Amino acid sequence: MLIVVVLVLVFLVLAAFALAAKARQAPRKEAPWPFYAKKPLSAPEQVLYFRLCKALPDHIVLAQVGLSRLLGVRKGHNFNEWFNRINRMSADFVVCAKDASILAVIELDDATHAKADRQAADAKKDKALTAAGIRILRWQAKALPDEDAIRKTFATPAQDTTVPPAS
Repeated sequence: MLIVVVLVLVFLVLAAFALAAKARQAPRKEAPWPFYAKKPLSAPEQVLYFRLCKALPDHIVLAQVGLSRLLGVRKGHNFNEWFNRINRMSADFVVCAKDASILAVIELDDATHAKADRQAADAKKDKALTAAGIRILRWQAKALPDEDAIRKTFATPAQDTTVPPAS
């Protein structure tokens, strides 16, 4: 009787190993990815986007553009080292001429930009854009310029990054 029990146990163990091996080889049904769609622009960004488009109809207005799409690394420098400094940064808005040349980057700053870590990130972003000769405009989310102020800003020389007061 003991031999029968041992044989049954050995059979069960072998069957369990066989089932486990088969389960590893069988294609698994992948769980759904946990993503959902969300709006790419905040409420103030949406307002500014439409104002920019209306005020600058002869320009290309882009929103939420990665700096890696705007900046290249000059020859003679380690691409990966410099790219890694900007690869997760983005510009809130990029205003381009019809030929897609960059006229300015607009950063919309809210209260979070008063924090030390955000100020450091903003300084790093500004340094990269300035090094490439790109005009940077920093506007406050609580004081968005109107269409006239936007037109005046883009009619002024590139060094002027202040926003004329709204009329």
